[in-house]
Amino acid sequence: MSELIVDSTDDGVVVVTLNRPSARNALSLSLRTALAAELERLQADPTVGAIVLTGTEPAFCSGMDTKELEREPESIHTIGPRYRPLFESRKPVIGAVNGAAMTGGLELALACDWLVASEAAVFADAHTRLGLTPGWGLTVLLAEAVGTRRARQLITTGLPIDAATALDWGLVSEVVPHADLLPRARALGRAVVGNDADAVARVLATFSQQRSIADGAAWAVEARHWSEGNGVRSTQSDRTES
Repeated sequence: MSELIVDSTDDGVVVVTLNRPSARNALSLSLRTALAAELERLQADPTVGAIVLTGTEPAFCSGMDTKELEREPESIHTIGPRYRPLFESRKPVIGAVNGAAMTGGLELALACDWLVASEAAVFADAHTRLGLTPGWGLTVLLAEAVGTRRARQLITTGLPIDAATALDWGLVSEVVPHADLLPRARALGRAVVGNDADAVARVLATFSQQRSIADGAAWAVEARHWSEGNGVRSTQSDRTES
């Protein structure tokens, strides 16, 4: 069974689905590698105008594969820290959050250009519960989405919020009935495809460059704390997975 399902249609919108349902779509090394490669391939494909990222039921993504980390502690070196988002968008990546987005799964969701959530979506961060420090930009991107005080609350308490709260706080752009999630995400993708592709790419590049200028130092601070908290020597490599 493939850990990643790619559903292409002739409308220019591609749905990429994390497919490890028995592990709640936990991010194994092989899944992280496949996802990074596929997103880069799709960004370079001239027939693709927008990408939808979701998970096979019942979850969006539960975060890192902790069982794999327990079996192979050295694999922590393949995770982080990062100094920029997980992927740079020249075409928007729309997160369709169909269930739980937890810890690294929340960080993956935050890396998307925007989020549409099912009524069944739940968001939480368990880094502090697990004795870990975020390293994929959580402290930067979550604060950007919901504000610093709410980001502090989510990260330090580990308590989940439901889809309605996520909408109220600004974490997601909209909440739809569960059955309508992918159709709505696809519709948003088609709206993007209907616009000039070069203009879309320039706008997204503008946002990325502005973020790099505004948040670069904040990413570096998080990376340093990730390295100190997780016992990994920091090497400022943007290629490092997280």
